[in-house]
Amino acid sequence: MSTGRLEVICGREGSGKTAMALGRAMQALEEQKSVIIIQFLKGKQKEDALDVYKHLEPDMKIFRFEKSDSCFTELSEKEKQEEQSNIRNGLNYAKKVLTTGECELLVLDEALGLVEQGVIKEDELTSVLGYRGEAEVIVTGRELPDGVRRIADKIKQVEVL
Repeated sequence: MSTGRLEVICGREGSGKTAMALGRAMQALEEQKSVIIIQFLKGKQKEDALDVYKHLEPDMKIFRFEKSDSCFTELSEKEKQEEQSNIRNGLNYAKKVLTTGECELLVLDEALGLVEQGVIKEDELTSVLGYRGEAEVIVTGRELPDGVRRIADKIKQVEVL
């Protein structure tokens, strides 16, 4: 049974979900906790932003498994199919991180979007989240599936005013 808390940050595009999750990651670093962030559906674009976070290693590590320079939603159907295996590699890595206790906070940025985009099924995401053990997990995305809602300890609905 998982004892780590699951926090969900959801809301419309551009509402600051990733920024909130990164803020929570910074708080965890202040508390001397190890942090891993895995970003989905963002492609390789804005890699320069990732360089800023490299200065926080080894306490905070950030990963993107996708190879395309574009966001997933901007890809052709053929390109999306090719990226799906990279995305699954990222999800498998998240499961490994949780099962081995590799960090105290795992942020799965836009993981809810994997369900929304049909890349994975809802039960696949809830299964990975079930491996959290003592680790705290933050999941972000626009749409909150019922299965994730049922297992979440805290849900933050972000709205743009």
